[in-house]
Amino acid sequence: MSQAELSRQEDLRRQAEALGPWFHNIDLGEGGWTAPNHFLGDYPGFKFRRFAHDLPADLTGKSVLDIGCNAGFYSVEMKRRGAARVLGLDSDERYLAQGRFVAERLGHDIEFRNLSVYDVGRLGERFDVVIFMGVFYHLRHPLLALDLIHEHVADDLLVFQSMLRGTAQVEPVAQDYDFFDMDAFERPGYPRMHFVEHAYAHDCTNWWIPNRAGIEAMLRSSGFSIQSRPEAEVYLCRRVEAPYGAEAAYPARPDGQRET
Repeated sequence: MSQAELSRQEDLRRQAEALGPWFHNIDLGEGGWTAPNHFLGDYPGFKFRRFAHDLPADLTGKSVLDIGCNAGFYSVEMKRRGAARVLGLDSDERYLAQGRFVAERLGHDIEFRNLSVYDVGRLGERFDVVIFMGVFYHLRHPLLALDLIHEHVADDLLVFQSMLRGTAQVEPVAQDYDFFDMDAFERPGYPRMHFVEHAYAHDCTNWWIPNRAGIEAMLRSSGFSIQSRPEAEVYLCRRVEAPYGAEAAYPARPDGQRET
């Protein structure tokens, strides 16, 4: 490697370090990575490779919304598949700065905005593909998030991921249960959510962790038909008509209280 190449590599490393710490370990080219010492290694690259084959290989002319985009790994991958418009949302300015740096470095036209999943109604548009990965279990109101996505931004495909805990067993869900049938709630395959009062994995923003039956039931109940489960925690869904009663709630703020 020439001195000039070594100098460019060192400059790239310094730029990435100045924006750290990073959770997405992204290949910046010329031997540079955003998080070369990541505790999960090539993350989320190795996870993406487990389900990449289930995503449309050609997104030419399509629009993509990446909710909770972090440093933009998935946004970049969608541009590489030809997506015409990619919008990444995150409520952390540090992640947004990382995403802009990565997109510029790799030569991709990606828009990044400081919005949360609860703000998607502001966008006023629907997207052919919505990516909603690594966010669900960090939310105080996860079912509301799915309802808002269905109501405002999902037009067709939802790429969804959540951390799951508990059994992977799924039993058929009855249309109704007798009031005195309490045994159903004790069966391992019954849909359930685990509430984290304090912290999980040293992270106090982990609030709700579903089991497999629970997340599949919640997706269906919000109007998303599960098409495939290419990876243990990843679901590819199509937007369909939501069942009766499934709609987003819009709590009113007290008079005079401004949105933060």
